[in-house]
Amino acid sequence: MKWVNPLKPASLHGRLRWLVIVVLAAVLLPLGVLSFKRTAREVGELSDGRLAQSARTLQVLIAQADLEALQRRDPDRVLVPIEAGLIGSPPRQRYTYESEVGFQVFEPGGRLALATANLAGMPPPQAGDADFQDVWLGTYRWRVFTLRDAASRVVIRTGERYDSRDEIMHAVWLEHSLPLLVGLPLLALLVGWAIRRGLRPLEALTRALSSREPGSHEPVLLRDAPLELQPVLAALNEQLTRLEDALERERRFSADVAHELRTPLASAMINLENAMASADPAEVDLALGSAQHVIGELARRVEQLLALARLEAGAASGQRMRVDLTAVATGVLEELAPVIAESGVELSVARLEPQLLVHGYEAALAALLRNLLENALRHVPAGGQVQLSIERGEHAALIDVIDDGPGIPAERRASVFARFRRESGSRGDGYGLGLSIVQRAAQLHGAAIELLDSPYGSGLRVHVAIPLPH
Repeated sequence: MKWVNPLKPASLHGRLRWLVIVVLAAVLLPLGVLSFKRTAREVGELSDGRLAQSARTLQVLIAQADLEALQRRDPDRVLVPIEAGLIGSPPRQRYTYESEVGFQVFEPGGRLALATANLAGMPPPQAGDADFQDVWLGTYRWRVFTLRDAASRVVIRTGERYDSRDEIMHAVWLEHSLPLLVGLPLLALLVGWAIRRGLRPLEALTRALSSREPGSHEPVLLRDAPLELQPVLAALNEQLTRLEDALERERRFSADVAHELRTPLASAMINLENAMASADPAEVDLALGSAQHVIGELARRVEQLLALARLEAGAASGQRMRVDLTAVATGVLEELAPVIAESGVELSVARLEPQLLVHGYEAALAALLRNLLENALRHVPAGGQVQLSIERGEHAALIDVIDDGPGIPAERRASVFARFRRESGSRGDGYGLGLSIVQRAAQLHGAAIELLDSPYGSGLRVHVAIPLPH
């Protein structure tokens, strides 16, 4: 059978309840034991003091009453009777401790002169006996105190049966243990109620999360949330926002892929079917060439979609680091060298800072530069020019890509960052995804991006300012 630790229950409520009960028991039980021992010691000292006081009272009374006169009235022994019928009486009858206390008085010669009936048979004290001692008489144990009168040489002994003390100790034990025996279960119930009430904000949070609509961007709110729960709510809302954004990116990416790949695939399939159906070699070559061109465009479009998906993920798994923007630009220029040569466009570098460090993601910065140059090359007709400039500003790294193409009217510049937005006059894809990638990369770096008029008189100037690290 597997043992289950009650301190590790499945519910937080049960765990807190048991922990509180165990802590209270660990504190209250030792305190109760210590208090009981201290009270027992004080009761014993008080009872011993009462015996000593009784002996000294007898000493005064005997001195005043004249012990010899008492002896003349009863030459053998003066016995103080004890009402024996009281011993063992039913509990509901009047009870007295008379049978449980007594005294003895010994004359100078050691002869018993005066005693209560219940202590008459106790042997006289010896010379070396202590003031307080325990003496057995029959089946009872007595606590006795011996007082020796130096003037009269009379010895007075008072005694108390331990029955009386035991009854007092039982009462003390009940007084100390009953609150614990009754209080701990009651305390457990009250603690359970208090914990349930204290955990109501968690129950409210559970209900809020259960009733939350899938895809909702509304934050989870709790009225009068405790201070300890507010950081949890803030972190939870942040995580939910990130999750919803990630899901939204996935949904958008799936829609983008379906939208962008459907037409090229259909075009490639048609061209291939035409090539297979035609017997004319010229038509076959033309159809295969068209299919090859479409598949090439398709590959490029897939690459752009993947780049956009990576950027929209916000480089969540990567750490921002210092990146040499000049080195990134040099790599992009080398990568695009075949495209530049094929386009027939003159690409010049007006300024390239020797070393320009920014804080960010190398892949995102490369995608930003690559798409800016590709978009400019596609828009500029053969024989046109594109100029790249990268320099250090006062607080930012400044990137300028300038062309002398047809440009974009000022009223439409804000809308070209939308996905799949294409301007007329572009070659190939135009502004389908390129500027969306540029905008997302700029957002990841807290950069500002502007579309301005080209200094060539026609065309476009794209200006990007990336904050420099402090």
